[in-house]
Amino acid sequence: MQPELLAMSHEVLRTSSQALPTQNMPLATRMRPRSLDEIVGQGHILGEGKLLRRAIEADRISSLLLYGPPGTGKTTIAQVIAISTHSRFERLSGVESNTADMRRVVAASAQRLQVTGEPTLLFIDEIHRFNKAQQDVLLPDVENGVIRLLGATTHNPFFSVNSPLISRSQIFQLEPLSESDLIQLMQRAISDHERGLGNCQAILDEDALRHLARMSDGDARKCLNALEIAVLTTPLAPDGRRKISLSVVEESIQKKAVVYDGEGDAHYDTISAFIKSMRGSDPDATLYWLAKMLHAGEEIRFIARRIVICASEDVGLADSQALLVAIAAQQAVEFVGMPEARIPLAHAAVYVATAPKSNRAYVGIDKALAEVRSGRTLAVPSHLRDTHYQGAKNLGHGKGYQYAHDYEGSFVPQAYLPEGRIYYEPTENGWEKRIKERLEYWRHCFEQAQRRN
Repeated sequence: MQPELLAMSHEVLRTSSQALPTQNMPLATRMRPRSLDEIVGQGHILGEGKLLRRAIEADRISSLLLYGPPGTGKTTIAQVIAISTHSRFERLSGVESNTADMRRVVAASAQRLQVTGEPTLLFIDEIHRFNKAQQDVLLPDVENGVIRLLGATTHNPFFSVNSPLISRSQIFQLEPLSESDLIQLMQRAISDHERGLGNCQAILDEDALRHLARMSDGDARKCLNALEIAVLTTPLAPDGRRKISLSVVEESIQKKAVVYDGEGDAHYDTISAFIKSMRGSDPDATLYWLAKMLHAGEEIRFIARRIVICASEDVGLADSQALLVAIAAQQAVEFVGMPEARIPLAHAAVYVATAPKSNRAYVGIDKALAEVRSGRTLAVPSHLRDTHYQGAKNLGHGKGYQYAHDYEGSFVPQAYLPEGRIYYEPTENGWEKRIKERLEYWRHCFEQAQRRN
């Protein structure tokens, strides 16, 4: 970065709070990128030719909402936008700030824009923490351009931000950084003498770098701060260097906390992956997503319900035993609780995943429901109507009905709908192949009987 631009960036990023001395800042804060070219990862929105990058470079930024897991660059992107667009950077927190704080910042922004022409980028961290009324306060000034709003959240804004604000904003989703991205960030920090750990003479084994990257779970902040702990707590070797081994970094990074919000994206995305893995007949993926949910504290009754539904929706008549196993697991979960509940849940989930699949019963009921809702209602044929009341026979109810058990194979070809309909079309998967053979025979007998009549 050019010296004059760097100097300007410090001025742009000033806030009302007194800045901490650089040496007291965590490594992740000191190494925060100052330009688009320094940002690692998020190539799907910041790569060459991508929409967000083009908008930043052309200074055509409107209001933005960035959402994604912690440590993926939401604050960094906001600060880089402020620097690149020569905007005053103001920061509020959805946790700590209130309506009065917002009105104060907006009033100052309006005055500054009128007097000096300097635009303001208002960065609101954890914007989902603001209630609807607080979010509504921002609407007029976002609409008339007094502020450029950049909201950051770990929650899907379509669930947590009100619709008027969403309609005035562009929304970008940030992804967890890859292991290679994190390794690149660590190598940059180790070699940086100005802001990083370049003066510490640290040498990291390759397996130590990879372990830190893997255990950081895509979180750059967690990765760099763990690296700093590892380096600063390692004494100098006789050769004047700090040798960081795998055993050192294993102690420097805490057990990975699974990113999982019981009411947000992680909840819905993980259960979706779990269901689709069972449907897709992958027991290993099924067990992984189950383990993630259990580790994160997902409600075990919720998991059991989804297994029961999948057993009927996706396995169905290809193996009806799957539903029995799923129901048994649901009852076992109620009976034993955690941690033992993980065993029947795994039992049922793997059974469903490895069972033959058919969704034809599920498809059939939805097809029938759609016809009932949209088409004319079919009358019950007279021979099928109830005869258990006085006078029913005088109305012709039950006349001509043939009792199936009086015939060979407990089957007699007769109409059970006034018009021909086929809703259930079995596959040849699992036990459903036998069902298909029986149905084809019965339908053939019915067609022959119809032709005779």
